[in-house]
Amino acid sequence: MSEASTKSCCSSDSSCCGAANTIAKLLLPIGLVGLGLAVLGLILGLVNHDARPVISWLLGLAFWLTVLLGSLFMVLLFNLFDAGWAVIARRQLEHLIGGFRWVALLFVPLLAITWFYSDPGILWKWMNPDHMLPSGHTVSHDVLYESKAIFLNRFSFTLQAFIFFGAFIFFAEMLRKHSFAMDRDGDTAHVSAMRKLSALGIFVCALSLTFAAINWFMSLEYHWFSTMYGVWFFAGSMRSAIAVLLIILYFQSTKGSLKGIHNESHNYLLGCMALAFTVFWAYISFSQYFLIYQANIPEETFWYQIRHVNVDGSTNSWWWVGLCLIFFHFLVPFLFLLFYKTKVKVKLILFVAIWILVFHLVDLYFNILPSKIAPADNILNYDVRQFSVTFWDLSMIVGVGGIVLWAYRKSLSKNSPIPLRDPRVNESIHCHE
Repeated sequence: MSEASTKSCCSSDSSCCGAANTIAKLLLPIGLVGLGLAVLGLILGLVNHDARPVISWLLGLAFWLTVLLGSLFMVLLFNLFDAGWAVIARRQLEHLIGGFRWVALLFVPLLAITWFYSDPGILWKWMNPDHMLPSGHTVSHDVLYESKAIFLNRFSFTLQAFIFFGAFIFFAEMLRKHSFAMDRDGDTAHVSAMRKLSALGIFVCALSLTFAAINWFMSLEYHWFSTMYGVWFFAGSMRSAIAVLLIILYFQSTKGSLKGIHNESHNYLLGCMALAFTVFWAYISFSQYFLIYQANIPEETFWYQIRHVNVDGSTNSWWWVGLCLIFFHFLVPFLFLLFYKTKVKVKLILFVAIWILVFHLVDLYFNILPSKIAPADNILNYDVRQFSVTFWDLSMIVGVGGIVLWAYRKSLSKNSPIPLRDPRVNESIHCHE
């Protein structure tokens, strides 16, 4: 928050402002403590050759990466379509996407593991040519891997990671640069520049997001493939970003610099977006399941099979997680968001936003955690990693979250909380549905 806005906030409600500033000051220490504990878990996992704490690192990054990617896409879309009502909300997203560089930095330990650890396949099993598969063959003698080896190899994986994060950071920083510069010089040429950047960024970031989802998450079980996976990842990213934006706007409008500026019309329109992407996420998730079920190809169906039953045919823990996604990640927010009252009542929309975030995390667990673990003493020669929430998961989620939100507050302290010289800022302030 800028000095002027901080003074305004404190003069109107000193206790609220003091509490907000105290929380803001604790974000970096909380983030560092969380990351410190996650690093400890990562080290213990590597020492004990236990993949679970390494997956915790990936889960925490995945959660906040989806938030940032969804935020970046909303900034791109708002600029591309010249959305006047969204100008104030867009500025909050511009502050938030300043966290990309820190998430990119935290991805480096996973790259280092693939290059320097004794078992480079501890997370992505195809990284280790000697990794034993349930079939009794190693990865290096796997026909399905041989056909994908041009894409799935350590050098390609590392190079693409740098390209993807480079694209995300480039567009995020360039859009931030033009938006913040317009606050200082008032030159409307920045609007045209942001629109041109957004037109290019939509395509570049869409391709980067899709291939990043394939590389980092779908390839955890590299035998499986789905052409809809990147779209699922995009839908989840948009839902999580809208949820985080609604939470930020709640605190900024009640205890921060947007008092009297952010209104229920903004909440209504964002609630409509939340409803749209809730339906879109459900459509993509169901379509992927339905097409794989109908095709009944073993290379595809096993991905859902291990998320349904154990080797002996009994229902496993993932069956219940899948039901939770149907009823709690789709049906509950869908029914809530159908009603006008939910979208304009602050506490109701805040409740729905938190609900979506919680079950978005469950969705990431469902897609990332289950895996075949071989060898095993059963007829199929593998066990399935079951659902669990560990201390290392929570440490990483809190740690990365603390750093991302600290980056948001840092950006907010150096730049205006609203784009004062944007030609459509008045339209946004006086927005009504």
